[in-house]
Amino acid sequence: MALPGGIKTVEELAVEGKRVFVRVDYNVPFEKGTKKITDDARIRATLPTLKHLIERGARIVLGSHLGRPDGKVKPELSLEPVAAKLAELLSLDIALADEPVGDGARKVVSDLRDGQIAMLENLRWNPGEEANDEAMARTLASYCDIYVNDAFGTAHRAHASTAGMVKFVSEKGAGFVMAKEIEFLSRLLGKVDRPYVAVLGGAKVSDKIEVLDALLERVNAIVIGGAMANTFLEAMGKKVGASKVETDKLANARNFLRKAVEKKVTVHLPTDVACGLSLDTATPTVVLVDHISDHQMALDIGPGTVELFRRVLAEARTVFWNGPMGVFEKPQWANGTMAVAQALADNKLALTVVGGGDSAAAIAQAGLADKVSHVSTGGGASLEFVQGLALPGIEALKETK
Repeated sequence: MALPGGIKTVEELAVEGKRVFVRVDYNVPFEKGTKKITDDARIRATLPTLKHLIERGARIVLGSHLGRPDGKVKPELSLEPVAAKLAELLSLDIALADEPVGDGARKVVSDLRDGQIAMLENLRWNPGEEANDEAMARTLASYCDIYVNDAFGTAHRAHASTAGMVKFVSEKGAGFVMAKEIEFLSRLLGKVDRPYVAVLGGAKVSDKIEVLDALLERVNAIVIGGAMANTFLEAMGKKVGASKVETDKLANARNFLRKAVEKKVTVHLPTDVACGLSLDTATPTVVLVDHISDHQMALDIGPGTVELFRRVLAEARTVFWNGPMGVFEKPQWANGTMAVAQALADNKLALTVVGGGDSAAAIAQAGLADKVSHVSTGGGASLEFVQGLALPGIEALKETK
């Protein structure tokens, strides 16, 4: 599939013997207080792009951020363990610069030979990265002949390494991760097979209200779970006890439900919930949404809701899912989220897209990631994409007329 805006893929770029800057997203989780990576999926995702470049004799310069150092050098947020993990996965030596830009970085890049890899230190150690500072953008661009973005998870950020530097590099393109994301997510914006169902969960209406409004223009039905469902239930006059509710978003919720009726989009909310007195309650109590007591917290969807959502998803022919149905990190509150994952996996006729973040973690936890059409590597980026918003990291790759 040709990518929009004339975006080239890495296969279309003449990379042989050239210095290729690859923006990757190696913002991986660590075991608390250690340098042990607990999930290397983001690193593994980029291996096809890197192996392709190595085989073609490119001189690879990797750039990534890690955590939120706020423009300061923080040794605990060094990419050293990441470089070590990548070296292990590729069975290749990787030179790590001691800084994102400067003499040390330039030296490591200039020492590269064909098929070798250098990694710059955490780009966010320099305040110019998040500020999209032109001086930093020009410096990063001076380290390469060709720019490749394979970091979809940061595509919604206009930073020096995702957007600013690209205009100072003569050739640019998308790595395999980025190309696949654009391909699958673009299918949700075009002519889709119907019914098109969006499943949205997670904690906050405030995080999702914009995407909910945008999806009203595209979908046939919206399924809402997670703590954000409590706000909608309260907006409808239900009493949700001690459950988490965004009282300042009740008007937004009512407005959304009114617009859904106008646009003939069916909104499915929980009919029953699994409750506890706290997150640590060992055994959930299932109650109908009309019978939540003052002390109870709704922490997952109930079995009746699971069955309702399962039927809706079985009939769908296009599904976008972002956000868990409950506090799935704890086994007693994971049933609803795992049931949604299973329902997507069971629907062999639909285009099923999982929108990153907690949903991606949940479907991996369920062992079903290979049973859906696409699992996105970017939570916030995938939400903005399906709204139809322009993502700076993708716009920068488009051919300018």
